[in-house]
Amino acid sequence: MTTTTQRTSSPAARPRGTVGPRSRRRRENLAGYAFMAPWFLGFLGIVGGPVVVSLYLSFTDYSVLGSPEWVGTANYERMLTDDPRFLSALRVTLVYLVVSVPLVQVFALFLASVLNRGIRGLPVYRALFYVPSLIGGSVAIAILWRFVFQGDGLFNGLLGIVGIDTGYSWIGEPATALDTLIVLNVWQFGAAMIIYLAGLKNIPAELYEAATVDGAGTWRKFVSITLPMLSPVILFNVLMNMVAAFQAFNTAYIVSNGTGGPADSTLFYTLYLYQRGFVDFQMGYASALGWVLLIVSAAITALLFALSRRLVHYGDER
Repeated sequence: MTTTTQRTSSPAARPRGTVGPRSRRRRENLAGYAFMAPWFLGFLGIVGGPVVVSLYLSFTDYSVLGSPEWVGTANYERMLTDDPRFLSALRVTLVYLVVSVPLVQVFALFLASVLNRGIRGLPVYRALFYVPSLIGGSVAIAILWRFVFQGDGLFNGLLGIVGIDTGYSWIGEPATALDTLIVLNVWQFGAAMIIYLAGLKNIPAELYEAATVDGAGTWRKFVSITLPMLSPVILFNVLMNMVAAFQAFNTAYIVSNGTGGPADSTLFYTLYLYQRGFVDFQMGYASALGWVLLIVSAAITALLFALSRRLVHYGDER
């Protein structure tokens, strides 16, 4: 009986046209690799390759028009010791991030809480609040923003209606130019609001009912139930908005006509990187700027994840 079984399972006894388990598994793996090949090629050609090249260029003096010349860490030393505009750009970007990202969370969570009460026409309000997130980063909105906050713009016109006459150019003065861009970023709270709204709907109603029975008020429910249950969503929105703040470019470029003015008050880091790489043709130095941006953003992300171990609570935790 054993001999018959071994003969039947041997390659010689297998019927013609059938494939063994190993050959079938090999074909399935090859098919999987074939389907994944376009993604791998795209990643290597569009992301992986340029990343490696930029790391090499960050240690060179490269003007795009000539060949790269190896200079070691000279670009990084120049950045940290002999480039005040680098520090200015980093400061402007960090101020923009520290102010605008929390404000986006506050506005988004507040409106999500209001919409979560089950008001009529919820889909309409949800769509209206989401629209700024779709168009807020466009060139057209940046141009409109410049006309709104210039000396004879719409904002001063509205102030004139209530008796406040001023010709102050909100985007033309260093003290307020960055504030107008922060307001524009906060105006784009729709995407975060939709995510918060989805998170609020996943909080069990029984928790609020039990808190009501215990005599908890609205604020206590918000602090003890809503925030802990939403903490993973808050972490996600903060990370996404932080990355977007580091990458902000269009609004500063359009509003300042590509200069980062007035007095470098809107000189975002990405705008300064653009100026060095594509205006001054210092591509080696621009590559070094890019890697510093990567390191700074990675460090802040790692810090957020470290803090999340204590501040973020998941539903399956005991």
